Amino acid sequence: MSAPLDVDGPAAPPRANGELVFSEPWESRAFGMAVSLHQAGLFTWPRFRSALIAHIAAWEAVPAEDKQWSYYQHWLAALEDVLADSGTVHADAVTTRAHTLAQRPSGHDHPHAH
Repeated sequence: MSAPLDVDGPAAPPRANGELVFSEPWESRAFGMAVSLHQAGLFTWPRFRSALIAHIAAWEAVPAEDKQWSYYQHWLAALEDVLADSGTVHADAVTTRAHTLAQRPSGHDHPHAH
């Protein structure tokens, strides 16, 4: 089972010369997590694609002066949605973990072993 990544359309990932483009390491990790979890059968690709399109559409509805584009922010939000909808993770756990990681200094996105 593979993820049918859209080449065109609102859910198409950023590409350059046909290759996927990631600006930050977390983007490739989020991409890989979604594809791997789909391949493991945790959600269908049409469900994920719909969630991604919904997040992009919501972003497009925000006034231009108030928004900044990040495809993989939408990708990650869609992944959170499908995992929360399926009961795989709880939305509160995602929010708590995101808050904890946001408090870390730049470059320290991994937990320290004690």
